[in-house]
This record gives sequence, C-alpha cells and structure tokens, in this order.
Amino acid sequence: MAENLLEIKNLKKYFSTPRGTLHAVDNVSLSIEKGKTVGVVGESGCGKSTLGKTLMRLHEPTSGEVLYNGVDIANMPIKEFKKKYRANIQMIFQDPYASLDPRMNVLQLVEEPIKTNNKGMSKSEVTAKAKEMMELVGLAKRLEGVYPHELDGGRRQRIGIARALSLNPEFIVCDEPVSALDVSIQAQILNLLQDLQEERGLTYMFITHDMSVVKHISDDIVVMYLGQMIEKCPADEIFKHTIHPYSQALLSAIPIPDVHAKHERMVLKGELTSPIDPKPCCRFAARCPYATEKCYAEEPKLREMKPNHVVACHYAEQFI
Repeated sequence: MAENLLEIKNLKKYFSTPRGTLHAVDNVSLSIEKGKTVGVVGESGCGKSTLGKTLMRLHEPTSGEVLYNGVDIANMPIKEFKKKYRANIQMIFQDPYASLDPRMNVLQLVEEPIKTNNKGMSKSEVTAKAKEMMELVGLAKRLEGVYPHELDGGRRQRIGIARALSLNPEFIVCDEPVSALDVSIQAQILNLLQDLQEERGLTYMFITHDMSVVKHISDDIVVMYLGQMIEKCPADEIFKHTIHPYSQALLSAIPIPDVHAKHERMVLKGELTSPIDPKPCCRFAARCPYATEKCYAEEPKLREMKPNHVVACHYAEQFI
C-alpha cells in the first residue's frame, strides 16, 4: 500500500476584511503519496496559492490539520516547525525575479539558504554545495557571478529550484512555477522538475491555472473553486471522464491544435459568488448551467463517484 507523505484534514484559512470574513481555503482534505505529484488547478482567486502557502506556514491556518509523516505541523509552535520541518518542505514561487534579491549574484543566491540552515558548515563547504546545486539544475559555472536582472526567466526559475533543493526537502510546493515563462522554456522547467523528482524521490504539489500544463506532470488532480475542493481524481481520468461542470468548463478552454476537430467551448455566465461570509450553498451555482433550487439552498458534499474520483455536486450522477 502506498505511503502518504502529507495528509491535509479539514484545512481552513480565513482572512478578516472590512466587509467580513474571506474564506480563502475552506475545509480542504486530501492526501499526497510519497514520490507523487498532486496538481491543484482553478481560476485566479480560487485559493490554490493560499493552500500552498498555508502548508508552508507562510499563512497560519485558521483550523484543520496538516500531517507530515504522521506529525501535525499545522498546529505546532512556529519556531518548532521552522527548526524541525522547514528544510523538509520548500516552495518554488511563481515570479522568479520577484523572489530573488537583486543585490546577490547567482552563487550567492544559492548559497544563502544553505548558509542560513547549516550553521556548522564552513564557507568552502557552503560554496561547494551551492555549486553542486547549480550543476544539478543546469546553471552553467560561468553564471556564478551574474545577477538576476541579467538572466532570462528560465534561468531565474532554475535559481529558485536550486535554492529549494539545497536543503534536501522531501516535499515541494510549486506555485505556478512556469506561468511567467515562454512556452518553450516552460517545457524545459517541467522536464527538469520531473527529472529531479525521479532522481531524488521528491513529492510535489503543483499549483497552476493551466490544465494543459498540469496534465503533463501530475499523478492526481484537484480542482478548486472559491476556496473549496470540488473534484479530485487521477490525472488521466479528469481529461477522459471529468464530472463536475466547472471542471468541464476548464477543460473546454484548452485550445485544440486541430482546426477540423469539433470543439465546443463551455462559456460560464453569471456572477461569481462572494467568498466573504459565503452562504451554505453550492458556490458554483450562480455560474452553473445545470443549477437548481437545491444548489442555492444546500452545500454539496464530496462523494466518491468512481474509484479514487470524488466530486462535490448534487447531480454528479448525471455527468458520469
């Protein structure tokens, strides 16, 4: 039986605003197996990045549990988390330029996390480790003295990957790591992430708004909408037999490179439900072409419609 590295149980992250309480992540539960990749997809504002940052304790959870190898890391004191688990759980950020100190050259940027988390290492050991990480992610030796503004997006993202890997993590949150890159460079970074996963046994949460990207890297896919998980299944299953109407709409937005193929775009109409103090109903109802009175009056629960395929929809049986 596969072993879970991470188990998320009823995780919530709410933010106080002048208008009320914003439910950014609302009661999310899922498990991530060791060595696997879970893709998290959805529109901007669905809570996927907040979910990743809450796992990292960059946002403190409102409630719920995050079990890492059976230990709840969401509710332990933050100092204990940083001391015992920060190195094991790392993040690759969306904008590689914004996440790098422009005053540091490439070698210094890769050295920084090694130096900070390994106080006993000598300067020469830190430098040797940093050079090893640069080589691992395909950054040439000649780039050691170069500054971030002198590099393209792909190389800057490789620095971010090298920094994350320098602490020998088990789990990495990849927060839209290729969305700011050209398509040709996207493929290079995706291939690098997959190669590193095979070599080092890494486990990923891959966050993106692009279904065509997540298809190539994920073992399982989670679809989020306004803070909630509305569908989860194996990656190939969602592209062949997606069930939730919102997931169907996301898939219909992927361009098909065959001009003769019939492709009907599912255009969502209506207004987004507010994530501030939401009513107990289906949050997709206002945009769903199949919504009934029940959808506006009762919140759907996640149900297993097929093996390893759960959906939050009152009428999921009709879409199988």
